[in-house]
Amino acid sequence: MDDTPFSHPPALDAILAAAEATGFAMSCEERTGSLLATLAGSKPGGHLVELGTGVGAGAAWLLHGMHPDARLLSIEADEAVQAIATKHLAADPRVTFETTDADQWLDTCEGPRLALAYVDCRPGKFHRLQDLIDLLEPGGLYIVDDLLPQTTWPPSHQHRVDTLLAHLPEVPNLRATPMRWASGLLLGART
Repeated sequence: MDDTPFSHPPALDAILAAAEATGFAMSCEERTGSLLATLAGSKPGGHLVELGTGVGAGAAWLLHGMHPDARLLSIEADEAVQAIATKHLAADPRVTFETTDADQWLDTCEGPRLALAYVDCRPGKFHRLQDLIDLLEPGGLYIVDDLLPQTTWPPSHQHRVDTLLAHLPEVPNLRATPMRWASGLLLGART
């Protein structure tokens, strides 16, 4: 079976070109992105969050699948990196970009429960997992990528991944499935 995505977000090529030009090597890969678009499409009217905008590849995929009445908040600590995402995606009224640390956002988050959380940074993945899960509505989706070794990983990173995967069965309100597919995914739902 060919698992190449059928379609791509309109802004994706420009985002990936900008990432390459700036040396940013941690963009969401296309099979992960295609799954993000599919899962976002299952949440009409939902509030979605992305922790770790990067240059916006993941946000582009989420927007590609989202319904017109869904909303996406994308969080990134690095203003220069996030500027690429805002340049290519901010005209879409469904998305809001916030430049802040994900830990700080988790400390101050108020608003409606989340229908979907895509985590591509350390907070909400390697620490403060329960804080993020508590923000999900019942049935809300939790998606993590990059759980298989990546060339961009620092030497200590495998330990973080192993600890996360070992801890998952202890999370009381999350049904999760790790997948050895794409960059290594974790798909969960709040129970």
